[in-house]
Amino acid sequence: MVDWQSFTPVSAFAGGVIIGLATAILLLLAGRIAGISGIIGGLIELRKGDIAWRAAFVSGLLLAPWLWRWAGELPPIRIETGDALLALAGLAVGIGTRYGSGCTSGHGVCGMSRLSPRSMVATFLFMTAGMAVVYIIRHSLG
Repeated sequence: MVDWQSFTPVSAFAGGVIIGLATAILLLLAGRIAGISGIIGGLIELRKGDIAWRAAFVSGLLLAPWLWRWAGELPPIRIETGDALLALAGLAVGIGTRYGSGCTSGHGVCGMSRLSPRSMVATFLFMTAGMAVVYIIRHSLG
């Protein structure tokens, strides 16, 4: 069932445009892919001359909600699970990004826009897995 009260196509479209522009600018100006797991992975490995842009990118991700609070009210955050399951889910996503050679932003946004066959397969697989998990949790277990 669709929650029509929370259906926000205009803001979703605007967010998609902003993400698309940001990834295109990063690719055109720096020759880099805006895959979050790869950007953060590069901060962990610390290669000289490759740290500043990665730190700036991650800083922007972390500072954006704080800056948004000055412009308006943030939507409420509602997490309907316990800390243990949330940590397990985060661990599963982290392992998946390592095995999949990238994350949803790298494959789904950047890879798909470049028509990368590997990213098309990865995006199909993680979207299918996500839909299957939601179906199982909502209709089989819940």
